[in-house]
Amino acid sequence: MIIAIDGPAAAGKGTLARRIAAALNLPYLDTGLLYRAVGRRVLDVGADPANPEAATAAAKSLTPTDLARTDLRGGPADKAASQVASIPGVRAALLEFQRHFGTANGAVLDGRDIGTIIFPDADVKLFVTASLQARARRRHAELLGRGDDVTLEAVQADLAARDEADANRKAAPLVAAADAMLLDTTAWDADAAFAQAMALIKARTK
Repeated sequence: MIIAIDGPAAAGKGTLARRIAAALNLPYLDTGLLYRAVGRRVLDVGADPANPEAATAAAKSLTPTDLARTDLRGGPADKAASQVASIPGVRAALLEFQRHFGTANGAVLDGRDIGTIIFPDADVKLFVTASLQARARRRHAELLGRGDDVTLEAVQADLAARDEADANRKAAPLVAAADAMLLDTTAWDADAAFAQAMALIKARTK
């Protein structure tokens, strides 16, 4: 079984995807981590993440070790990930990695284009979203928990900018698949979102 979970940043899709994967005993892949790792590799060599040649070269040389780095979250990594994700060459280089992961033993994958580009024939597609304000509060709390000194206003502005970039990029823009089930987590905690998601999955796979 392949379960595709898409949605904007900080909507809770990563937490949800991990719990679904554990409940169904399926492998899990955070595809956003791939783009973060690519962006970080570009930054490591002092190049511009918006440079197509540098970013595509980094994507083609990505290794599993890159995904285990501890510096793939936070401001610089977030911005670099958004920049490299808009580059068609990067997305093409990572496409087969994601498809191979999913088809090997089934999987739960979360990202921006899983149900539209990576696995358009996924058994289940969820589009997880929440209001900008709710997502900003969640991300702000996460960053504070990691010791980052950042304001809620700055976090909300960053998310709004990422939303616009994700929705308007030419390569695989963020959009819900026509057959995706919408899950708005604005008013839900993680447990409520998980329960609702599992109910939708059960209904879809009867």
